[in-house]
Amino acid sequence: MVVTRFAPSPTGYLHIGGLRTALLSYLWARRNGGKFLLRIEDTDFSRNDEAAARAIVEAFKWVGLEHDGTIEYQSSRLAIYQEYAQKLLDSGKAYKCYMSKEELEALREEQTARKERPKYDNRYRDFSGIAPEGREAVIRIKAPLEGSITVHDGVKGDVVFNVADILDDFIIARADGTPTYNFVVAVDDALMGVTDVIRGDDHLSNTPKQIVVYEALGFRVPRFFHVPMIHNHEGKKLSKRDGATDVMAYKTLGYTPEALLNFLVRLGWSHGDQEIFSMKEMLELFDPSDINRSASVYNVEKLDWLNSHYIKNMSNDKLCELLEFHGVILVSHDKREILLDALKERSKTLVEMANQINEILVRPTGFDEAALKKGYKEESKGILQTFARALKNGGELHLPSDYHHVMEQVVAQLEIGFGKIGQPLRIALMGKLSGPGLDTVMAIIGVDETLARIDALLAHQ
Repeated sequence: MVVTRFAPSPTGYLHIGGLRTALLSYLWARRNGGKFLLRIEDTDFSRNDEAAARAIVEAFKWVGLEHDGTIEYQSSRLAIYQEYAQKLLDSGKAYKCYMSKEELEALREEQTARKERPKYDNRYRDFSGIAPEGREAVIRIKAPLEGSITVHDGVKGDVVFNVADILDDFIIARADGTPTYNFVVAVDDALMGVTDVIRGDDHLSNTPKQIVVYEALGFRVPRFFHVPMIHNHEGKKLSKRDGATDVMAYKTLGYTPEALLNFLVRLGWSHGDQEIFSMKEMLELFDPSDINRSASVYNVEKLDWLNSHYIKNMSNDKLCELLEFHGVILVSHDKREILLDALKERSKTLVEMANQINEILVRPTGFDEAALKKGYKEESKGILQTFARALKNGGELHLPSDYHHVMEQVVAQLEIGFGKIGQPLRIALMGKLSGPGLDTVMAIIGVDETLARIDALLAHQ
């Protein structure tokens, strides 16, 4: 059975690079009928943020990535790590090192002066004497002294690391007893039965150390898939300015979970020329072996395009539900179907849609001066007054076609083009020269509000 995991550190928000890794891990597990686990790596107590841990869980709920079992917190597993560190000590595969910080810093300075790679010199590797008085010990694992370690990677192929270039006897437990990252990751993945590790390729350099731990403890080494990073258009690491922000910020900005997941799965993975992927299709088609080896480029225009697609094809019930987060309540609005159908084609985000809804439902408090200069002429007052009288005498008006018929009557009566009535009427209704169809706007706000807005413009002029 395929078992994957997502294991963030709660030292900050969950950004989209992390969410992409989680999504790919989720898809691969679900496609194979396996398990997808969530583990919070919170052993670095000095940097942990409880709010960040909660935010990670909140982001998972928002996008609908359901993990199996309970969330594992490394901070509650310290006894397990101590047990396995002791096993390595007892088997002679790890040892206590009494080197002080000052000694280690002095060693590194000497090595740097000789233009050597700074590393621990293994001075306590075979130490059998009496522990120096007053010295606290760290625990170091015995790493290979020569040869190479090969990472069999499903994305990059075999990656060979020369031991002399990357390894020393690295610390697996600090002097206070807390374990280190590379040690606990290997122990946890093994004990949790993780078979496939999908993560960013910024972790690739950690993998040889983790393989050392796996092999020292007799654990099976999982399959690795190191995913290239997301870059901006300049080929640099994604920054907050580019979009590497809190996943929940995308909710605030008006993006849908479906669009965000679709966008992320396409960053570095493809299936022919297809761009739109439902979750069902992702689950049927995704294979981490098909991930591109080169970095992907963040493109907000693509995200906007995808988001507009999902908004356009979303049910109005679902739209109403999502719009409530943005302060728009339409559940009981009698013209909500007309309103939403009119704006679906015009909105890239839910925020845009919410703003446009408010522009329609809320009477303008002023009128754009440039619009007045362009669209309100000497004859506009008389045209609007004639149209207002026609509305009052128009009988039952409900649908956009009803209002359009009244406009046609006025145009024919006054022998003018539609622009002569359209521009000043739009200014009256919207306060500017842009917006949905006039007949649609009037059908949404009704006769009385239409007349009130016309009166407001006439009073203004």
